[in-house]
Amino acid sequence: MPTGVAIRDVRDQLFSAAERVLLRAGPSALTSRAVTAEAGCAKGVLHRHFADFDAFLAELVLDRVARIDDQATALRESAGTDTVADNLTRALMDLFGSVAVALVSLVTSRDELRAQLRKARPTGVPVLTDAATAIASYLTAERDLGRIAADADVDTLAPTLIGAVHMLFADRHSTPPEAGAVRKVVTAVVAGVQGEPLR
Repeated sequence: MPTGVAIRDVRDQLFSAAERVLLRAGPSALTSRAVTAEAGCAKGVLHRHFADFDAFLAELVLDRVARIDDQATALRESAGTDTVADNLTRALMDLFGSVAVALVSLVTSRDELRAQLRKARPTGVPVLTDAATAIASYLTAERDLGRIAADADVDTLAPTLIGAVHMLFADRHSTPPEAGAVRKVVTAVVAGVQGEPLR
């Protein structure tokens, strides 16, 4: 793109370009040059909007984490509908069917990015921690409705679900698992606390 031409929604354009590079070629291919080339703009555009490349990546991760908050709201509002297993399966398929797995790989592969993220989020791995919080909130709502046991430890169940399902999705070169495989994991994890029959 020629210098001096305004780019509308430059942050979104750069974030989308970064996602495409990340999904196509993995964290090691994610450079400022790769992102700006993918976005079709001059390299200086990124540096005019962000202090450095790791600051850009941190903003990308935090922006995508905000989307999990939207998913969390929808999941929490589904409490009391359908089955617990079906609601969790859909939510986990949506979460891990997105760029989330690639973002986790990115965060774990870049020390400077983790340092940037620690300023805003001192504990946990962004995306996975946020997803676990969303699942725990949903399970709490279901516990309040009596659809899972009153003594269910939602703070243990949530990260267990996230970790187990993340393992199904973690190999980005293979075909993603089908809903049935995710539901099998969900059913195994929540079976002991289920207050309703799994259908």
